[in-house]
Amino acid sequence: MRQARRAGRGSFSRRGRARLALAAGLLAAFLAGLVTGLVALPAAAGEAGGFWGEQRRGANFFNKVETRARLDAARGFGVDFVRLTFDKWRGERRDFLAGSLDAYAGLVPADLARLKRVLDDAATAGVKVVLTPLGLPGARWVQLNGRRHDGRLWRDKAYWDEAAAYWRDIATAFKGHPAIAAYNVVNEPVPERGHRLPEDDLAARDRWCAAARDTARDLDAFYRHMVAAIRAVDATVPIVLDTGFYGQPAAVRCLAPIADDNVIYSVHLYAPYDFTSHENRGRFTYPGVVRAHGRAEYWDRARVARHLSPFLEWAEARRIPRSRLMVGEFGCVRWNRGCSAYLADVVSLVEEAGLHWAFYSFREDAWDGYDYELGTGRPKAAVRAALRRGERPRGAERDEPFMAILRRALAGRS
Repeated sequence: MRQARRAGRGSFSRRGRARLALAAGLLAAFLAGLVTGLVALPAAAGEAGGFWGEQRRGANFFNKVETRARLDAARGFGVDFVRLTFDKWRGERRDFLAGSLDAYAGLVPADLARLKRVLDDAATAGVKVVLTPLGLPGARWVQLNGRRHDGRLWRDKAYWDEAAAYWRDIATAFKGHPAIAAYNVVNEPVPERGHRLPEDDLAARDRWCAAARDTARDLDAFYRHMVAAIRAVDATVPIVLDTGFYGQPAAVRCLAPIADDNVIYSVHLYAPYDFTSHENRGRFTYPGVVRAHGRAEYWDRARVARHLSPFLEWAEARRIPRSRLMVGEFGCVRWNRGCSAYLADVVSLVEEAGLHWAFYSFREDAWDGYDYELGTGRPKAAVRAALRRGERPRGAERDEPFMAILRRALAGRS
C-alpha cells in the first residue's frame, strides 16, 4: 500500500556490525558468484518454472496477527498464494524478526520461530507464500516509524550491506520450506522520495533513472546486491522485485533485467490513486473524470491499460515472458463509487495479459476498507467487534459484486 515515509538516524557502530555480519558470508557469496555472477549479464528469455510456470492468483495478507483460520479461509476462497508480511507483528524487540532496522545484527530467534510456525500452517493449508517485508535496514515502514518517511537506505549504501545480510539470513533460515513460493525483496520501494515524478511521464522517469545510476538511489544496483545475497545461499528460490515509486508501472524503466529465470518483476496497480484510495472521500467515481495534481482525466478500462502498458512494453522489448511478471497489489476502498467496476476492469486486464496477480486484501485485521466481503457499507457493531477479535462473524459475507468478480477470477473464469 502506498504510504508516506520520512528519515531516521543511523550510527557509526551500525556500519561496524554490518561489516562483521557480512564477513561470515563473503566466502559463500564468492563461490556462489561463480554461478550467480550472471546477474550482470543481458537478460535470459527463460520462462519461470515450478509453481510460477502457470498463471497464479492470490491475495495480500498485511495483518497484525496471522492465523491458521485465515490461511484456511483464503485457500477455501480459491487463492493460490498469499503475499504475506510480518512487519506488523509484535516482536521481541523494536522490529519483528530483524530486531532493529537501525542496526541489523541477526534474526531474533523467538520471532523466527513464530514466523516458521505461520509458514508451517500455510504449508498445511496448501497455501504458498510470497514473503514480503515492508521494511529493510535503513527503511522502516512509515506506519511503524511515527508516520515519518525513513529513506536512509536510499542515501547510504552501508544499509545495502545490512539489507543483504538480513536477506541472506532469511534465505538461510527458510531454504527449502514447502510454503515458500518466492521472496519479495521489499514492498513498494521509494528511492524517488522527494523528487516529483508524474506517474506516466516516461521522459521524466528516464531522466530520473539516469541521474540515480551508481548512487544509493539506484534501485537496479540495489536489487542486484540483494539477489546476489539470496543466491549465495539458495540458487533457485524465486525472487520478486517491485518497481520503484510504490510499484509504479513506469518505474520499471529504471531496471535492467537480471539473467535469472527465477526473478519475477512486479508492479502495483492503484491508479488513479485519488479515486481508489481513502483520499477519494466521495469526490470521484469510476469510470469517470478524476481531478488531481492540477489536471483532469477520464479514467476507464482503456486508461488503466495505458497506465500498465510501460511495464508490458518493457518486458516485451527484453523478451521477458509473462510468467515472470506480476501485479502484486491492486484494489480500491470498497465504499468508493465504482469500486466493483474498477476491480472488474483490473482483473480482466491482468487476466488478459496472463500476469500473476494478488488483490489487496483478504480479511485484513487492521482496517476493513479493502475487505470486499463486507460490501460497500459499514459493518454493524457486532460484526466489527467480531472482526477485532479475529473471528469471522456469521453473515458478514454478503452477496456483493466484489465477491462474484474475485471468485470468478480466482477460479480462472474472469
